[in-house]
Amino acid sequence: MNKSINLKGKFGTASSSLITRDMGKLVEQTGNLYEAVSVISKRANQIAVMMKEELNSKLADFASTVDNLEEVHENREQIEISKYYERMPKPTSIATDEYMEGKLKYRYKDKE
Repeated sequence: MNKSINLKGKFGTASSSLITRDMGKLVEQTGNLYEAVSVISKRANQIAVMMKEELNSKLADFASTVDNLEEVHENREQIEISKYYERMPKPTSIATDEYMEGKLKYRYKDKE
């Protein structure tokens, strides 16, 4: 069961290392730092859920109640998939990059 992992384009090219952000640029779109952080955090939660669902669906392919000799090989593939997801940029980094590039659309709830 050889699965290819292709997610590089799906979540952008966010860096997995620590980056210093310009606070002025964060505030430009919303006019308020707390609103910007709120928008980024909500998007980061969406991305985290998508990534978790995708990882679980890939690992579910390996679920088996039967023990056999191929289990060791499958475990290596499971480990490879898990390590790939661990090396991916964190959802907050991806969401921040999307926000800074103007790719996020947000709106306020109607107050009635």
